[in-house]
Amino acid sequence: MPTLLAKNIHTLATMDADRHEIKDAAIFVRDNVIEVVGPLADMPAQTADTVLDLRDHVVLPGLINTHHHMFQSLTRALAQNNELFDWLKTLYPIWSNLTGEAIYVSAKLAMAELLLSGCTTSSDHLYIYPNDVTLDDEIRAAKEIGIRFHAARGAMSVGESKGGLPADDVVEDEASILRDTRRVIEQYHDADRCAMLRVVVAPCSPFTVSTDLMRESAALARSYGVHLHTHLAENDKDIAYSHEVFGLRPGEYVESVDWLGHDVWHAHCVKLGDAEIAQFGRTGTGVCHCPSSNMRLASGIAPVRKMLDAQVRVGLGVDGSASNDAGHLLNEARNAMLLQRVGGNPAELTIYEALELATWGSASVLGRDDVGRIAPGMAADFVAYNLNRVWFAGALHNPVAALLLCLPPKVDYSVINGQVVVSEGQLLTVDLPVLLEQHNRISTQLIRGEQ
Repeated sequence: MPTLLAKNIHTLATMDADRHEIKDAAIFVRDNVIEVVGPLADMPAQTADTVLDLRDHVVLPGLINTHHHMFQSLTRALAQNNELFDWLKTLYPIWSNLTGEAIYVSAKLAMAELLLSGCTTSSDHLYIYPNDVTLDDEIRAAKEIGIRFHAARGAMSVGESKGGLPADDVVEDEASILRDTRRVIEQYHDADRCAMLRVVVAPCSPFTVSTDLMRESAALARSYGVHLHTHLAENDKDIAYSHEVFGLRPGEYVESVDWLGHDVWHAHCVKLGDAEIAQFGRTGTGVCHCPSSNMRLASGIAPVRKMLDAQVRVGLGVDGSASNDAGHLLNEARNAMLLQRVGGNPAELTIYEALELATWGSASVLGRDDVGRIAPGMAADFVAYNLNRVWFAGALHNPVAALLLCLPPKVDYSVINGQVVVSEGQLLTVDLPVLLEQHNRISTQLIRGEQ
């Protein structure tokens, strides 16, 4: 089995429960699993197949993104001053022209952006399937670029004519949705430890699908043992829709359709009340916090401190590249920290708490116990940032804090599943200039309305 040794690490943040930091550290990997962590003297005597000398680097577990819409990388910087519902209505007509090639290229571009910012595991919520689009398109991109991936088979089934938000030409028949969801689970889902690919059942939102589809999706997911994901309580209009159509608060609605539990996580949850937060904590239901998108669309500030205090499992997401408009997960951790402090308490969310959201907090939300920490037996996913960069100057006394307070723009090394994917700041698994040309060509055609 192939081996890898990362040695001479300036500072290793293990992100374990005790928040251990190790100076002059080393990591030994056999195949795709971390075997030994500690001083170089503790490493196996054998010569490793790959050796990374990470002197002057700070290392932490690969970051984990729990919510994205990768196709939206094609439509950035549009609807710049809209809240969520108007923003969606502006973009639905553009997205109706998406193709399988557009999904494949945009997903690969979004994954490249995530990888370069230190993310090693990502979920993606693909909920729109016009023309020849399939979930297979972005699964192919993930396999080729080398990211650990949770492919969420989203869906929209309630168009404007039935009282939903999306246009009728971008929704699907519910029987077809369920049939294809079964197909992708059976074809792609890998339940094994350290799996590189898993499938998630993910109707888009309460205002785009029926209650029947929500219930049937929950039953389907549990029959296969896969996780469930949707949007919930994102802004005031979202809450108003729930009251008007269902006569329920979001927490009451998800309970009525069996969308609570350790196998469920909801994106945003900006407008959850105290009783709903307690409900999520009690049932083990997860939340993905998307601070940049929530600010961009003026949705509000999610009550993350209250959630953590109520033992809610909270992770981070960059959300779609058209509502963020970036895919930099370390920046989401920084914004999460800053937003919780806006209310007046400078310690409302600490550096380590924010980094925990981006690592093992997100891992827990995805239902994983094999990523998010650097320890023996964990998947070999870790990233390294070179401290000899202008953005770390003056902060070498605390490089872990500097990751958030100084925000390095990109990672220098990334190891995923024991494979070096980024080396000296260069992504090794894709020809980036060619990908950029393809992506920008498709984006231009899409925005112009060209077929």
